Amino acid sequence: MTSPPPRPSPWWRPHVHADRRPFLLARQKIVDALRQWFREGGFVEVETAILQASPGNEAHLHAFGSQALTVDGRATPLYLHTSPEFACKKLLAAGEERIFTLARVFRNRERGPLHHPEFTMLEWYRAGEDHTRLMGDCAALLAAAARAAGTTTLRWRGGACDPFADPQRLSVAEAFAAMAGIELLATVTPAATDRDALAAAAAGQGIRVAADDTWADIFSRVLVERIEPRLGFGRATVLHGYPVSEAALARVSAVDPRVAERFELYACGVELANGFGELVDPVEQRRRFELEMDEKQRVYGERYPLDEDFLAALAVMPAASGIALGLDRLVMLATGASRIEQVLWTPVAET
Repeated sequence: MTSPPPRPSPWWRPHVHADRRPFLLARQKIVDALRQWFREGGFVEVETAILQASPGNEAHLHAFGSQALTVDGRATPLYLHTSPEFACKKLLAAGEERIFTLARVFRNRERGPLHHPEFTMLEWYRAGEDHTRLMGDCAALLAAAARAAGTTTLRWRGGACDPFADPQRLSVAEAFAAMAGIELLATVTPAATDRDALAAAAAGQGIRVAADDTWADIFSRVLVERIEPRLGFGRATVLHGYPVSEAALARVSAVDPRVAERFELYACGVELANGFGELVDPVEQRRRFELEMDEKQRVYGERYPLDEDFLAALAVMPAASGIALGLDRLVMLATGASRIEQVLWTPVAET
């Protein structure tokens, strides 16, 4: 059975473009301001290849596949990257110390007011610096984007956030206790998670739990239903201290081995950024990737190859912190746009 052809895209019609154009011009001002901030901070802008041997190895991220043909017609599978992360870390291994990139990235099975199959990821990395430094970067970039857009408030679906206020810092454990009534870390040890304990705690708070839900499934449901909708109102929220099992690319915290050096930035209930103290142990990274791909195989019946070049680079990569921020979402909140297509110059046609 063949798929229907893409529906005609209305964005190029003059009256539709006229409505979108103020958002797009504001987008350019925001991009210019962010670039200036990074350059003043001693960062080098880099460009990373879109075609990669592996698109990334997170269980619930879906890629677009392609292939490269040799001159004699032999095919090698390649993928459009879901993030420039692997390439950026190779640059750190090569000797770069402060880098940023505005990368077009591609994620399949994603479309909605905040999701698009092709979008722009702002990623930056600091060699030799702690991930908490990135939290300060996030606060500065929110303010820079707001100034460029000529606004004092980030907005989304009736919610408001002051981009000039210091973000709230809230641990995942604190959020689960305060917003869901669950003592999350009681279900976590450095070596394992207790699925039944979390299931009982969630069910006791009226959260749906299915018989085949894993610990990660329940964690994600609590996060999405009870916590994320309450983050980043009045001021941005930095949600930090994710359990190690939910931070495949982050190093373990030196303070509590049950959690990792991972945080996310929220404004108006919208996730804007995901940052890490980067894991640089190739053996541990391989183990985590294999676990992620086992879960992908279980849920979706497929797995992606590992980037052996990336794992080799980790062995010489310095300690670093890195973060990915959804540029389009930031533009939406700074301009008051209601759908991501409003801030994209040429949206992908819907199928």
